[in-house]
Amino acid sequence: MSDTLKPLLIGDLEIKIPIIQGGMGVRLSLAPLAAAVANCGGAGTIASVGLPPDTEENRKDKLGCQREYLQKEIRSARELSDGIIGVNIMVALGNYEDLARTAAKEDIDYIISGAGMPISLPEFVKGSSVKLIPVISSARGASLLLKTWKRRYNRFPDALIVEGPLSGGHIAGYNLEQLIAGKEKMRTEPLLENSVKDILELAGEYEKEHKISIPVIAAGGIFDGKDIAKFLRLGAKGVQMGTRFIATFECSAANEFKELYIKAGDDDIIFIQSPVGMPAKILKTKFSDKIMRGEGAPFICDYQCLRTCDPAKVPYCIAKALVNAAKGNLDEGIVLAGTNVSRVTKIVSVKELINELVSEAITKL
Repeated sequence: MSDTLKPLLIGDLEIKIPIIQGGMGVRLSLAPLAAAVANCGGAGTIASVGLPPDTEENRKDKLGCQREYLQKEIRSARELSDGIIGVNIMVALGNYEDLARTAAKEDIDYIISGAGMPISLPEFVKGSSVKLIPVISSARGASLLLKTWKRRYNRFPDALIVEGPLSGGHIAGYNLEQLIAGKEKMRTEPLLENSVKDILELAGEYEKEHKISIPVIAAGGIFDGKDIAKFLRLGAKGVQMGTRFIATFECSAANEFKELYIKAGDDDIIFIQSPVGMPAKILKTKFSDKIMRGEGAPFICDYQCLRTCDPAKVPYCIAKALVNAAKGNLDEGIVLAGTNVSRVTKIVSVKELINELVSEAITKL
């Protein structure tokens, strides 16, 4: 048995600990968390959505401020760590192209992109060395992406993140009815395992034909070292984890947010249809009770963040609710979470968490 885990190789990037910290918005995965993960040998990810503080000045140039604050977060993370730092940029963002170009200009190590199919992403990073890592949920989606990128740009993803339905936050590839009806089944059925196997086979075909490397990274419901070892044995080269990193000292969420994670039970997890156009997995709060009753929360759009959101038609502002939660105002906030949130029992340092994950994974390989 080895006393170390094999590094995750993405092009010329070597992630010594094959764990990518998920980019969790809004204002949860910022420079302190990303840098702490990178300093431990993993890959730290900054979430690009909803970055600017809420000020009257920022509201005058919402998109420009988002660009500026992404630059600040990247530069701050670089000051805190010389490890591997990336950015998560959702396809659904209204300024998706601008943020992708900004991240590339800042010489970020990688861009993770989901919440839609990142068909045009290579176009926005031309001339840079940034690694592109799409988030997909099925072999069908992966095949479409691979074919399109080859035809349009003559390039391939540098890695693929395969995300299953146990993930937190907005969930692509499923509708609300499927998630509600299959809540218990999804805990026991090997849905992510099956998707990883299918995409490993597909990626292997492209690797053989084009003499390239497309490492597959498993995500969604991965909680401990045993889970990590399972997917590494299956053939994945690494994992992405989000929920566990919320309950760390370095996460930028307010203590009230973290404490809700620690207190949460299985019955506190519910599904909603988010204004972004996808279902989302959240924890019960006073605000969630309100929207589940069909009540709205009138608002003026201060963010202009999502192409899929029409402020005139949606009952509340998802961005504002997420910002409220991140600040600790849970009565007016939405708290996104993964299926295994009820297993989180304490707040620890990033170093302690990663040491625990690695040690347990090694014993299971």
